Amino acid sequence: MKVFSWRTRVYWEDTDAGGVVYYANYLRFMERARTEWLRTLGYCQRDLAAHHGVLFAVTRVRIDYRRPARLDDELSVTCEPRNVGAASVSFAQAITRIVVAAGPGVAEAPGAFEPAPGVLTEAEVRIACLDAKTFRPARMPEFLLSAFAAQEKL
Repeated sequence: MKVFSWRTRVYWEDTDAGGVVYYANYLRFMERARTEWLRTLGYCQRDLAAHHGVLFAVTRVRIDYRRPARLDDELSVTCEPRNVGAASVSFAQAITRIVVAAGPGVAEAPGAFEPAPGVLTEAEVRIACLDAKTFRPARMPEFLLSAFAAQEKL
């Protein structure tokens, strides 16, 4: 499948008092990337629930934290669907730092942290398709299965 990439930046709200991304917020970044991936296929979570009676919920996460993201870092969050089943999809996801040269007037203190490119976090995330009313597992609508299958061929 084709790897989808979504860019974001680290803001104060994402960090702890030391300016490092709080560990649970990496999952927020990954959730947003999966939502934006779905949007590029032409589907919106709200519409899937309201008009097709399905929604998605995370059922499993395995995550490895390799290096910290910090305040003002620009990140790339990837999303690669794998193992598409009738009622679930597993994703390989990663967060990497995008190194951007400092602009004019940006002074760094001696010994300041110098961001390096590379993978910060990697995860395997499994989501299940649920009936929007009962929250029980449900088969994905055929149009979604077809859209996911088309992604496999890219």
